[in-house]
Amino acid sequence: MLIRLLRFFPFLAWFPLSALTVRADLMAGITGALILVPKAMAYAQLSGLPLYFGLYTAFVPAIVGALWGSSRQLATGPVAIVSLMTAAAVTPLAVSNTPEYIGLALLLTFLVGLIQLLLGVLKLGTIVNFVSHPVILGFMNAAAIIIGLSQLDLILGIPKGRSDFFLKDIWEMLWLIPHAHLPTLGMALLGLALLLGLKRIPALSKAGVLVAVVIATLVSALVGYDQRTGAVPGDIATPRARELVARYEETNERMKEVAADIADLSSRQRQADKEGLVWVAAGLRHQVELAKLDMRSLERRHNELLRGVRQLRFVRPADREDGPLYEQGASPEGMATDGRAWHIKSIEHGAMKLVGGGEVVGEVPAGLPSLQMPSLNLDAALQLLSSALIIALVAFMESISMAKAMASKVRQHIDPNQELIGQGLANIGGSLFQAYPACGSFTGSAINLQAGARTGLAMVFNGFFVAVTLLFFTPWLFHLPKAMLAVIIILAVAGLLTPHAFIHTWKASRSDGVVAATTFLVTLLAAPHLDRGVMVGAALSIGLYLYRSMAPRVAILGRYADGTLRDVHVHPTLATSDQVTVMRFDGSLYFANVAHFEDAVLKAVADHREARFLLVVGDAINHLDSSGEEMLQSLVGQLREAGVEPVFSGLKKQVLDVMRATGLYERIGDENIFATECQALKAIFRRLGETVEDDALFAHVKAMVC
Repeated sequence: MLIRLLRFFPFLAWFPLSALTVRADLMAGITGALILVPKAMAYAQLSGLPLYFGLYTAFVPAIVGALWGSSRQLATGPVAIVSLMTAAAVTPLAVSNTPEYIGLALLLTFLVGLIQLLLGVLKLGTIVNFVSHPVILGFMNAAAIIIGLSQLDLILGIPKGRSDFFLKDIWEMLWLIPHAHLPTLGMALLGLALLLGLKRIPALSKAGVLVAVVIATLVSALVGYDQRTGAVPGDIATPRARELVARYEETNERMKEVAADIADLSSRQRQADKEGLVWVAAGLRHQVELAKLDMRSLERRHNELLRGVRQLRFVRPADREDGPLYEQGASPEGMATDGRAWHIKSIEHGAMKLVGGGEVVGEVPAGLPSLQMPSLNLDAALQLLSSALIIALVAFMESISMAKAMASKVRQHIDPNQELIGQGLANIGGSLFQAYPACGSFTGSAINLQAGARTGLAMVFNGFFVAVTLLFFTPWLFHLPKAMLAVIIILAVAGLLTPHAFIHTWKASRSDGVVAATTFLVTLLAAPHLDRGVMVGAALSIGLYLYRSMAPRVAILGRYADGTLRDVHVHPTLATSDQVTVMRFDGSLYFANVAHFEDAVLKAVADHREARFLLVVGDAINHLDSSGEEMLQSLVGQLREAGVEPVFSGLKKQVLDVMRATGLYERIGDENIFATECQALKAIFRRLGETVEDDALFAHVKAMVC
């Protein structure tokens, strides 16, 4: 009964809790929350969602992941990589920070959780092995560079376009460096100095992020860092700028109409399919494809216009807060301005939001996230499914690697399938409370361990303190500069850059080095479509493995000075025999490599025409399938017709079981199957008799005791 309860409620294993354990977990929870709150908002900045969604993601998923996971120290919450992957998955489908975007992000969270939960329930935790270490290495390094570059616009105060080629957007943005917003750059440098300086002070090093955020927020509030106002497109006095904004707004509205048409047509098409109206469904499908083509054209136009709109800078008369807007450099001669360069933050329902200073977090809704079911739209789910699968696997790999690293230090057993269930439930639960995909955090978990966390109760306390922040402290976050959050992100992902790991991987295996480098380049070039890097890397990794297994190493062996058998290609001077050919096959025998094995055997026989015996050293043959067995049946007959007797040594039980079940064992003969090559050579020597008395290969056999 207890085992069944623990299976469904693994957190019961924490009990009974001593006062010492509760105190240690409470202190770890407080320590973690102090650092988590600003970082959660920083990571949300990467996801394209309002910043307070980072706090939502640090609340429910943290508690659920701790209760149903198998690790007692793993901290579940927002992380940089998954935040960026969320933006990469949702951005092509909707404009960031809009209700549509938020709805799709919550649906993505639900899909990620559902995939992880199913994998855990079906005990398929080993599926993550298909995404090999070199793939993750290449992906993490490329993602770290992309994350760092994605924050440049917030550090420099320069607008960045959004297109299907991330590096092009960065290149275009860098051309605008002369127009960098100096107060924003100054705030970023202040934040960098604070974070690096506080790290050197032992008493403040752990809470350095929080202290730096408090100081930057106070400076922002005192100097009036944030300046906002509103306007309508009609306020723009410069014709060129007014026309550009009007075209952008028109394209934006048209995109919303086409998106609604696609949703309506898709719904009608599914209904027609259900009712068996084949021709009607085909016509609707055609209309959907045409609408999607129209949407892609509009998206390209939208991105071009958005780039232009983001580069606009306006000035206003000094004495009027709602006066006309003139494009910078095109204001009337002699007009006194308010001294600010205003740029358009957003355009909604004909109203423009203008920003004239550095960007700050702004108003954060007070209170806990409300319970609501994600909008389960089939078309959207299908479009997000591949991204959800990649995020689910990458997120779990990050979680389980950290969980295992900590488990080795505290001598705890980690169940990958239970961890999958925990992460799956955390994301499903999070999607119901407006959280985007979460996973195990390296930083949060390390803090948990260092702070002395003994059970998952530490993360429950952590989530509780995040909830307290949401309830009572959100007004204090208004003046927090986004440039400060950008610096936090850049410093956080700097540790993900590991060029030495590429060198180490290349030294260990050239093919793995190629996989890591390819994944890195594809991820970097395909950004913002990060899933393509993982998919290409995983496919290449599996392909190279299959290629290697299709042609395993085949070695012709000779006698070494110490009596062992070694490869004659590595040691050309080894003693060999004219009577016996000894061959080692370094791989399992299955359908993909049976032809390679057969060719190697026939070549060895052709190269040693005088040999009367062929000894196959099969210590490395771990598996024999029906194709391999069929080939051996045929090969044994061919060899005997050629006057060569096949002998096998070192075959494992599972291989011998297949041979016995199919009659191959009897066909080869018990006298031709041996446990070791030494026993086989002694038997062959006895059968050959005095004719090989002086054979160099057997010189050591006579004196050896096997």
